[in-house]
Amino acid sequence: MPYRVLTIDGGGIRGILSAALLERLEGEVPEFLSGVDLLAGTSTGAIIAMGLAAGLTPRQCRRLYEKYGPAIFAKDALRSLWNWGRIFGSAYDRTNFERVLTDIFGDMVLGDLAKRVIVPTFSLDSQRIHPKLHMRAWKPKFFHNFPGPDSDADQRVVDVALRSTAAPTFFPVYQGFIDGGVIANNPAMCALAQATDPGTGNTPLAEIAMLSLSTGAYPKFITKRYANWGLVQWAGPLIEIFTEGSVSVAEYQCSRMLGPRFHRLNPVLPSPIGLDDLTQIRTMRQLAEEQNVEPTVAWLKEYFLSPAAEPKEEVVPVEHA
Repeated sequence: MPYRVLTIDGGGIRGILSAALLERLEGEVPEFLSGVDLLAGTSTGAIIAMGLAAGLTPRQCRRLYEKYGPAIFAKDALRSLWNWGRIFGSAYDRTNFERVLTDIFGDMVLGDLAKRVIVPTFSLDSQRIHPKLHMRAWKPKFFHNFPGPDSDADQRVVDVALRSTAAPTFFPVYQGFIDGGVIANNPAMCALAQATDPGTGNTPLAEIAMLSLSTGAYPKFITKRYANWGLVQWAGPLIEIFTEGSVSVAEYQCSRMLGPRFHRLNPVLPSPIGLDDLTQIRTMRQLAEEQNVEPTVAWLKEYFLSPAAEPKEEVVPVEHA
């Protein structure tokens, strides 16, 4: 069988769309999730990926968003006033979020999960001297539970989830980490690197099949063809450009490296949906129900469930006397 990878993008409350899509796919192809070898998730995708690896079903994941979303993104007028919106502080306190994650995962560590996972985050201070720069520096950090000297199997799932979901301006920095979306909102390439790394996955590229799942996309563009903008004008667009641009880069790289063994399911949103927009939960569920998943189902049956192509044996000519 191929080495099967499932990756899930970041997107806040839009994780409900990803969970609902997985629920539909599981209904069409019941055996596909049990055969996944590696789960990768960024931010909200990290919660779903680790939830699946812990034994939750897509339906349970979807219901968690519906049940706990209002508590996680609870509006606090006093906090908003004190922070001037999100200018001088994060929009949300993480207390409710941490409580919800602890209710789900308890003291489980990455090594307790039934499947391999990789979760991108960003460390604001490595607290170590960089071997080449000879000084401390911020850097990406990819938490995983593969065995080996750099394994993070002893890290608590709750801590890893809070690190990867600490979206700037939405939630406070957690243990020196911020949201993995700042470097890999689409974790597909991270998963591919880990799967092929000789020290961890050690899987030949030709044996990998990857399903990449987004939290929905809404096309955007800027009409200013000769804009002379400064920090004020670029501040808003740049965050989205960096985040959404990295999503497309990972898709481009993986599609070129894996060819038809890479499939991206990326529903188009009917309108922009914010990371904390609770009013759109029903819209996202409806979008998942209406999404045409037939191409994805066909791909799963061909590439996830079928045996990997066997290399052809070299034919040695028989010498005749």
